[in-house]
Amino acid sequence: MNCDFEPVQVECYSGYKANERPMTFTFRDQRRKILEILDRWYEGGMEPEAAVVNYFKVKADDGIVFLLRYAAHLDGWGVRVYESRPKIIP
Repeated sequence: MNCDFEPVQVECYSGYKANERPMTFTFRDQRRKILEILDRWYEGGMEPEAAVVNYFKVKADDGIVFLLRYAAHLDGWGVRVYESRPKIIP
């Protein structure tokens, strides 16, 4: 996984597929509940040898926006802070 992302433990909702969407994660010893998935996308998979990696831009219960990344071929999650302070729109 990319060095910009720290390994993280994630609890997911699994519906029609495993790890369908993240629900909570523990980052730097703090458990965070995901309030909203702001965006999601994936890369890879167009060619048989290209690994599929899923990305989720999420808002946590502390107002911080994170990017979560799931690499299915490694069965591993990574996280990085996207926006550390909530935007205040006047």
